[in-house]
Amino acid sequence: MYAFDYKSPSSLSEAADMLQSSDDGVLLAGGHTLLPTMKQRLASASDLIDLGGVSELRGISVSGGQVTIGAMTTHAEVAASSEVANAIAALADLAGGIGDPQVRNAGTIGGSIANSDPSADYPAALVGLGATINTNSRSIAADDFFTGMFDTALDENEIITQVSFPIPDAAGYSKFPNPASRYAVVGVFVSRSSDGVRVAVTGAGPSVFRVAEMEAALADSFSAASVAGISVSDDDLNSDIHASAEYRAHLVTVMAKRAVQKAGG
Repeated sequence: MYAFDYKSPSSLSEAADMLQSSDDGVLLAGGHTLLPTMKQRLASASDLIDLGGVSELRGISVSGGQVTIGAMTTHAEVAASSEVANAIAALADLAGGIGDPQVRNAGTIGGSIANSDPSADYPAALVGLGATINTNSRSIAADDFFTGMFDTALDENEIITQVSFPIPDAAGYSKFPNPASRYAVVGVFVSRSSDGVRVAVTGAGPSVFRVAEMEAALADSFSAASVAGISVSDDDLNSDIHASAEYRAHLVTVMAKRAVQKAGG
């Protein structure tokens, strides 16, 4: 690990000032990707700014038809929240299936989405629910936030503060997990609301994506049978030691059917 200065701000404004004034500062949330990468000297930073002490970035609230979750709220807190379970049960279910207890009790929603891992679960929920990512300077629609593998629309020195999820009429999430990491080999999040139907896929491609054909079919008839005959092309899907692109394309349809069933369709 290369040398760095460790800093522990107690407020969002203090964290923003530290990040702005550093030569090459990096924010630390859960640290599950950042710290191993730094230990292997694949990444370096002049300053490591730990957001763990910024209490204003934690918390869950439900009001105005929205579930709002602070960026430093852990996966375990989302999974255990009765407020989340009552408003969007699929979101609590998704959080409870991330990694293992150690990961869920340290990992945060803000850290996960800022990292934009192609196999992470939360991107499917954000895009699948039409969420809004709020930062210390603006709001970004989930459809515009994930721009590629480990890449987002965040500007330099921008800090995620919270994520707001519209409460849908129905929602479901199903994934085929890697047996070791519990990352999604393929995961599909489906929701239905007054704004229409959304189908978001994670794990299959370089970044989360929507399946317009499935959305149109489910808008006509919200049932698993509606997506059973719809397949996605494997041309641009991931292929690795865990699954081929062809197999991932098959899993998209299977997981979509299961997600719709979980959503009551």
